[in-house]
Amino acid sequence: MHISSAFDSGNIKVIDAHSDPIQLAIRLDNQSDFYQWFHFRLDGKIGNNYAMSIVNAGKAAYPEGWENYQVCASYDRHNWFRIDAKYDGNTLDFSIDLDQPSVYLAYFAPYSWERHLDLLAWAQSDERVNSETLGQTLDGRDMTLLTVGDANKAKNKVWMIARQHPGETMAEWFVEGFLEALLDESNPGARSLLEDTVFYVVPNMNPDGSVRGHLRTNAAGANLNREWQNPSMDRSPEVYLVREKMLATGGDIFLDIHGDEALPFNFVAACEGIPGYDERHAALENVFKQAFEAISPDFQTEKGYPLDKPGEANMTVGTNWCGHQFRTLALTLEMPFKDNDNLPDPVEGWSPARCRQLAYDIVHPIRTTLAFMAKN
Repeated sequence: MHISSAFDSGNIKVIDAHSDPIQLAIRLDNQSDFYQWFHFRLDGKIGNNYAMSIVNAGKAAYPEGWENYQVCASYDRHNWFRIDAKYDGNTLDFSIDLDQPSVYLAYFAPYSWERHLDLLAWAQSDERVNSETLGQTLDGRDMTLLTVGDANKAKNKVWMIARQHPGETMAEWFVEGFLEALLDESNPGARSLLEDTVFYVVPNMNPDGSVRGHLRTNAAGANLNREWQNPSMDRSPEVYLVREKMLATGGDIFLDIHGDEALPFNFVAACEGIPGYDERHAALENVFKQAFEAISPDFQTEKGYPLDKPGEANMTVGTNWCGHQFRTLALTLEMPFKDNDNLPDPVEGWSPARCRQLAYDIVHPIRTTLAFMAKN
């Protein structure tokens, strides 16, 4: 038996490979106390059962995320299924009967750096898409912006950023689906949108953390979604570069795509606690949520985060900064690491396919909200 994580987004430490169960631990994000993302390969003998225990699960960033959680597994790195796990407050225990010589195990279906590059190359092949390098990360990777539509003619501007927290890979699966929907010539909703709307899309806000196998931070240990008020090229170049572009272009809708460890639902969080939050903000949020709920059974509005009190928003958070800076609709979309409890899938749980489908569906609330803006 052999366990390895020496690959893109790999993260695990073998404490004792000879014990039963095998003792494992998740490595911390660099220069940070955050950890929860894991991704490793187990090589073994077909037909054998391999029991594993993540011994530091109880001190992870979001231990409630382990409750009713199922581990993601794949033999071919394309099709991911779930295996049961037990959490006792300290360790996460799971096992697998090996059907093939090796299996990949992860916190959620990984979205590799190679797939990210493939997504950029595929998107730019469409004449309606422009790919732009805004600058480089601390590890020297490119920060890429995709502009979809004609910025010179568009009346509306929509921003979508994803994966500020690199372990939330469902966010980039979502962006992949969104770009597929937006560029689908047979999608009338998307075609009508692109007649008067330009989209600024950052598929991966945290390239370094993604490749390093981090849960929440960049190479310097910075939580990018706490850097928006005063980012710097020394600590958070990812936010600095994107924020500068936002200030140059402006925007009408800002969507920040994330995943939540604990809540088994899809929902949005708004910017109700920012200074100057008004009736227009509230109206736009209601229009968007109602349209999304009407089109997608996977989206709901009953479960989510507690609302910020007026004037108490954390202005270092991307959605709050955008909502305040541009006085318009700014939302964080959260998807589950577990499953959607309102519409569960016993085999795959919340999956890449469902992320992409939710992204197809978001075209409708975007169109509806922009139409409302035009009339009000």
